[in-house]
Amino acid sequence: MNLEEYEIMFNVEDTLWWYRGMQAITRAVIERHYPRGGRLRILDAGCGTGAAMRYLADYGAVTGLDLVPFALRLGRRRGHARLACGSVAALPFPSESFDLVTSLDVLPMLRGGQDLAAVREMARLIAPGGRLVLRAAAYDWLRGAHDRLWDVAHRYAFDELRAKVEGAGLTVEHLTYANMWLFPLAALKRLSEPLFPRQAQSDLALSAGPFNGLLGAILAGEAPLAARWRLPFGLSLIVVGRKS
Repeated sequence: MNLEEYEIMFNVEDTLWWYRGMQAITRAVIERHYPRGGRLRILDAGCGTGAAMRYLADYGAVTGLDLVPFALRLGRRRGHARLACGSVAALPFPSESFDLVTSLDVLPMLRGGQDLAAVREMARLIAPGGRLVLRAAAYDWLRGAHDRLWDVAHRYAFDELRAKVEGAGLTVEHLTYANMWLFPLAALKRLSEPLFPRQAQSDLALSAGPFNGLLGAILAGEAPLAARWRLPFGLSLIVVGRKS
């Protein structure tokens, strides 16, 4: 992993349209089950630089874990103290110690069967009645420059992600695509990258300029739909699994 990408991510997570829109969608999914102001014990597994931990704190006390020490240092710059270094495939916490585990866009980076091991580890940490919220990149045919720079090993199919969660012993309560309305533009960008190799770069480095607010609003507008319905396609998948 190029550590410069973490620095770029740290600098754009508060403003880039994709992060703002996906935050709205992820919040809407969580709030179908948990109100703001709660006292949940939350783990963000693969927290990166800790941006999501800030809004997850609206639902309880958040612990962040990441494998990359540089990302954790950036998380401490955000003011986070509850941070641990470790792998999502071997989580260093006692069983049933969290009410909610989130893992946002981490699973696609795992290789060699580690993704199922990671989901099983997350399930192990969830207390009875608790939930897992996973977000993952969709459609492996959409792999592009961003995936290569972020060392993304795999993008998921709908039924494949369901099988991972169910294989960990969780009941799938909700599974949907997200980022549907902007999907045609994103797909066009990814599929055209071989024609313009010099311009192929991480999506985080692409500025939307004056359209940043508009794109964020379009993506955020999917939030009430993605939280309640199964959207038919999109760049991402979001699944909620419950431990009975």
